[in-house]
Formats: sequence, structure tokens, C-alpha cells
Amino acid sequence: MVSELPRRSRWGALCLGGVLLSSTPGLARATGLEAPTDAPLQARPALTETALEQAPPPPPERPGFKPWAVPLAVVPGLLFHGLAPLAAGDGQTAKRLFALEGTGLGLIALGGVPIALTGASRRTIGPLYAVTLAGFSVLGISALANLYAVTAPAVGPGVAPPLLPPLELEVGYQYVKDTAFDYRHFVTVGAQARFESLRLIGTARVDPSEGNTQVRLGGAWRLLGAPERTLAGTDGSALDVEAFGQFHRYPTEGFALVSGEVGLRGRLAMARISPALAGSFAEVAVGTAAEAHTYPGAVSDGNLHSQLLFTFGYGVWLGRGSGPFRGDAMLYYDHRKDSFAGGIRSRGGGIVGAFGLRGRALLTDDWGVAAEVQAGGALVGRVSLIHALGGER
Repeated sequence: MVSELPRRSRWGALCLGGVLLSSTPGLARATGLEAPTDAPLQARPALTETALEQAPPPPPERPGFKPWAVPLAVVPGLLFHGLAPLAAGDGQTAKRLFALEGTGLGLIALGGVPIALTGASRRTIGPLYAVTLAGFSVLGISALANLYAVTAPAVGPGVAPPLLPPLELEVGYQYVKDTAFDYRHFVTVGAQARFESLRLIGTARVDPSEGNTQVRLGGAWRLLGAPERTLAGTDGSALDVEAFGQFHRYPTEGFALVSGEVGLRGRLAMARISPALAGSFAEVAVGTAAEAHTYPGAVSDGNLHSQLLFTFGYGVWLGRGSGPFRGDAMLYYDHRKDSFAGGIRSRGGGIVGAFGLRGRALLTDDWGVAAEVQAGGALVGRVSLIHALGGER
């Protein structure tokens, strides 16, 4: 169910991913694509009333909506990223998306060719796999940015919320359709607490009839960027280090999965790449997980596994900077195999992860909703009601 990697390769992959993520906020500067001066990537500013009262930064000027460019973003735009903005008269955005596409293809070749030549050797597969996944993430992000650049002007860009509440409580329902397991209906509960640089997260999902239970606890520490409690005046770019523990019990099947994981997660405001991409962001996460399957009887080495974690997505801010409505939505790919969605077996015999779409929004100062759908080895859908405490603007 999960891939095994030698320890040296696994940590090599994590270190490589860390370098990629930590360099992401500087991507625009490294390539001459300078970020707007009014949206700096700050290093954890202090929580002050002045910061909370600041208005969101005004979105940079962007090209107008050109309806004829939208079909080009799909065909042949999915093959030639940047073609649609070029047709809309935005040559600057086109050049930068073509550059991103070329970078993604180059990383795929840099990692994929050695994998093929070495026969996917266990000694090198970890870092090479991470490079290949990084290439696919850049390629996927540039493809979605190509579509966003020509469709977003029709509705206007969203902005990062000026602040998020210190505590959110969540309750909801999850449905899972998996031919390998009997569970289907889950009750879900969760909580999220935000401090100046620390965020604590806990979730539980329980099938009342079958007994399947998943509990996940952990947190994130902000290394770069403004804390979520003080996003006013920033573009939402950030870099976090995360750590989680998870317990998943399968009573009908007679086993349980216990895991611990650590990783990095970065979010980059795409306005730093081009003004036409204002209101959207790219997110990449890389990490490693150590897992143990427990069965009745003694634990053996065959029950211990490791897993390379990798996620990338393209999202949009939902709020417009005024009123209580704020949140985000993101289309993403998750490479992990031990989630409810699991993985998809490819034609080559390997297993890739799951694709998903999730959104989270506060509709008032106190109440909000969240929803998520995933498609992998199983189909998963989840809806939740959110209650925010201390979320008054």
C-alpha cells in the first residue's frame, strides 16, 4: 500500500524537496521576475492592532478579459502553456509560463531518465523520484496558471484574508466508496488553533457502524511569511515546517496503521510571477513518513514501511478583502497512498496518488463551510460546518 525507500534515499529526497520549497519564494527574483514591492514575504511580524486594521494590498494592474483566449487555454494551451495569454496580448505572462513549462519538462527529464537507465534502483530512486515529482508539479502549476490568466479577469482577483480566527471547530460528514473495504459513512470532527507562528491541528473520522477510525494530530510552525492571524498587507506567501502523527484502525480487517511524518509546505502568491495571476497561489509540500502496520501477533520487519510525501496544487483566494467572507479553494495532487482515497495503479504497474479539490470559507465572523472531493483508488467526498471563535474582524 505504501512504497518503501532506503533511509539514505528518503532523507535525500526530503532535503532536495526542502531546497526546492525554501527557494520557491525567491523564484521571481532568481529569474528576474521581481515581486510587487507592496507584497513582501515577511518573517513573522508582530501581532499588532495596526497590522489587523490594514487594508489588503491593492491588486496589481492586469489585462482585461478576452473571451477568445479561453478555448486556446485548453486546446492547444494544455500543451503550450502561455499560448492563451499570448493570444490575449499579455506577452510578459506568456514568456514566464513558457519558462515554467520548460523548467518542469527539464526536471522530469532530469529525474525520469536516470530512473529508467538505472532500472529504478533502490539506491537512487528517492532523490530522483523527488526531482521527477517536482517537475510534474511545476508543469501542472504552469498549465493551470495558463487557464487562470485568461479566465480570472472576468470575475476579478481575490485577496488573502486580512486575518483568520484563533480557533476553528469543525463537524461534518464523509462518504467513501472503496471496493476493498466495507466502510462508507463517517462522522468527522476537527479543530484548528492559531497562534503567532504556531498552528495546531486535530481531526477524527469515525464510521459508527463499521468502527473504522482515523485520528490525526499535529501542527505547523511558520518559518517565512506573516502568521495567519496577521495576513493584512501581505500576499499570503509562506513557508511552514509540519509534523503529524496518525492512527488508523481497521477493526473488520483486523489491523491498524500508525505513522509519524515531517515535512515542509510552501505557498507562493502567483502575482509574484505575473500581475495577470493575482488572486491565485501555488502550493507545494514535501516530506517523509515512517509507518507501522500492527496485526495480531509479533511485529516483524515486514510491518515497517516508509513513504515519500509530495503534494502540489493551484488555488485561488475567495474573499475580496471587504466583509467577513474569506477563504480559499485549491485543485491538487496528493502522492501519499495511505489516505482514504489511496492511489491509482498506472499502466506501468506503479501506483500514483489521488487528485482532489477542496475549499474552505468563513461566510460570517462566526460560521463557515468546508468541502472536499478526492479521486484515487477510492472516491471520497466530505462536507463540514465550521464554527469560528474569536474570529471577529
